[in-house]
Amino acid sequence: MREPAVYIMASRRNGTLYTGVTAKLSRRVYEHRESLVRGFTARHGCKLLVWYEPYEMMLDAIAREKQIKAGSRAKKLALIEGMNPQWRDLYADLA
Repeated sequence: MREPAVYIMASRRNGTLYTGVTAKLSRRVYEHRESLVRGFTARHGCKLLVWYEPYEMMLDAIAREKQIKAGSRAKKLALIEGMNPQWRDLYADLA
């Protein structure tokens, strides 16, 4: 079952951020947390899910990801603070 979503992973509060899009958020976050996929998040220790936004359609999620990536770090921090002011790891909420 597809569950398109845009998400932001962080290394720590106000640390390195990674913005991504996926069809299955819980699986993708698990892959980041366990460093199962080599790349940016594994190199920079981005293991905390700090923000996400679900979508009905993958095309909408992809468009939103591009919008977020084109924005400033300040805008990304505002998204996180608006949904998750304590910077909790939201992974447990997905179960």
